[in-house]
Amino acid sequence: MAEAGRLVAVTGATGFIGRRLLPQLAAAGWRLRILVRRDPADALWGDLDIEVEQGDLRDPAASRRLVAGADAVVHLAGLIKAPSRDDFMRANRDGTRHLANAVAASAQTHLLLVSSLAAREPGFSDYAASKRAAEQAAIDVLGERLSILRPPAVYGPGDPETLAFFKMASLPWVPLLGAAPARSAVIHVDDLCAALVGMLGRPATGRIEAACDARPAGYSWRELMQAAAAAMGARPRGYWPLPGGLLKAAAICGDLARLLGRGNMLNSQKLRELRHLDWAVGEAERLNLPQWAPAWDLQAGFADAVRAYRSAGWLPRA
Repeated sequence: MAEAGRLVAVTGATGFIGRRLLPQLAAAGWRLRILVRRDPADALWGDLDIEVEQGDLRDPAASRRLVAGADAVVHLAGLIKAPSRDDFMRANRDGTRHLANAVAASAQTHLLLVSSLAAREPGFSDYAASKRAAEQAAIDVLGERLSILRPPAVYGPGDPETLAFFKMASLPWVPLLGAAPARSAVIHVDDLCAALVGMLGRPATGRIEAACDARPAGYSWRELMQAAAAAMGARPRGYWPLPGGLLKAAAICGDLARLLGRGNMLNSQKLRELRHLDWAVGEAERLNLPQWAPAWDLQAGFADAVRAYRSAGWLPRA
């Protein structure tokens, strides 16, 4: 629990993770300040008392206003798709540097940078490279005055990016995007938020850590899609690995869209990430937070996500 009256500033509060994080921060006793481009409205926030700072991380002055007087900063904001490497770097690396500089000028502020497990492999994509560059920018400015958490794939209520996988899991023949030996760790969004709240309750470590569910060795694509099908109440006839040539053709279409200036989630770079064999969380990098443990297993977590999708009208009701 935070000491009464302590202030946390949050970037990316209106995103998938941020919308779930603010209520947990408030429940832990934190006062809330967020940086947004426009006035927010979110049903999850109910009657939360939130101080709103208008601005953008591209403006260093906005970062300074956000951080002023804050005891801690949680940096969630960032691009996950963009038409070019420069766009990724401006948002993810340069925005983080502006924020770190503002934190550096505030003697007691703890920066908690939420990165991505993709930063472990910066050569795979412009996104991964920009997340690694953001980590390094924060380290260069703050040294050990920050904490960095790399989540693996995050899922849960309100996530538009993983919705497509649940839709695929309801097909008669469910496609598998990765090779049989591939393993991916995952985490439910509420478990991730609980980990972030816990990390704010300890001093900055300067370490890069990763948080996942109770299976750090990860899941195969078949296990993930079988769990998604069960959550959907579907009974597929079978599961089949998509041919590499078909995936590459789809990725090339995404590459062409990027050349035309449009961000696209499936392109050659994203395909390298999806088909990587090892997105497990190793012992050495696992989050060391004795008071935290993941509450959601894969089956219950996927069922929770599907209930929320149906309630929101994103999926047809069963």
